[in-house]
Amino acid sequence: MTRIIDFHCHIASEMCFPGSFQSGVVDNMTVALQSKGMPVTKDKVAKMHAGTLRDPLCDHLVKEMDDAGIDEAVLLVPDFTYALRDSTHSIEELIEHHKLVVDRHPGRFKVFVGVDPRWGEAGVSLFEKAIVDYGFDGMKLYPPCGYRLSDKLLYPYYEICSQYSLPVLSHIGATSPVLDFELALPIYVDKPARDFPGVDFVLAHGSVHYPDECAMLCNNRPNVYIDVSGYEAVEVAGLNALFRRGINHKILFGTDWPVFRLQGHQSDFVNRLLEEEAFPETMSEAERDLFFFKNAKRLLEKKTSPSPSAAG
Repeated sequence: MTRIIDFHCHIASEMCFPGSFQSGVVDNMTVALQSKGMPVTKDKVAKMHAGTLRDPLCDHLVKEMDDAGIDEAVLLVPDFTYALRDSTHSIEELIEHHKLVVDRHPGRFKVFVGVDPRWGEAGVSLFEKAIVDYGFDGMKLYPPCGYRLSDKLLYPYYEICSQYSLPVLSHIGATSPVLDFELALPIYVDKPARDFPGVDFVLAHGSVHYPDECAMLCNNRPNVYIDVSGYEAVEVAGLNALFRRGINHKILFGTDWPVFRLQGHQSDFVNRLLEEEAFPETMSEAERDLFFFKNAKRLLEKKTSPSPSAAG
């Protein structure tokens, strides 16, 4: 097996996901399970879901990474705190917690910082502090919270990412029903991708949500990429089709831990790709290596090291 970087993970803790967000997820899970004839209540599903969010220091995640042969993972910090005011922690506190996790597990994690652009100048300063002082590695955006990727409020953040050659990863498509899906269309990346050619934009869940549009953008914008997180929820035939589009140099492996913990471990999700023939027969070992490791490594290694005084 080639080396692996998981480009899409989260800390498994309720502190990272507001109660309203979790409640919406549980509603959808309950309906889905009941439709399959399973006699479950929302309370039971809520307890099952809560059980997946009990690894605040990522100790168990690191063990699963070891079992799955995953060298490194990108921890994403979505900022729900502006849109969902029942958040138990501020975005600044969440950033501090991610620094604690990175220090606890040297060499195992990169961090992409999310700051809602409506926090204004204070948000920009907080983001730059995370990049300059903490050495974090990119930006995580969550448009369903109430903004588009083309929003001019994001441009100061893109400027920072351009200055330090950092990638921007954005959620695309559906999420908890308490948020706005329409804002998370992939086409909204087109203008910032043109305005910031030195910034690599990654469309998360691009093999599941709007795969045709995501593939089109990858084909035609040199700095647009896809991660495949979310493939666990559907048949791998979609992945197989994606790998046939001639953009394997643009596709990144990701699991969206801990979203699918009830379905298995990280090793299960890696093995499933092999066992269920996610890879076309025409896909070479070199292309698989791009998918699992080298595409992610290439994006992450572009980062330049800012001076600690750069944030003022």
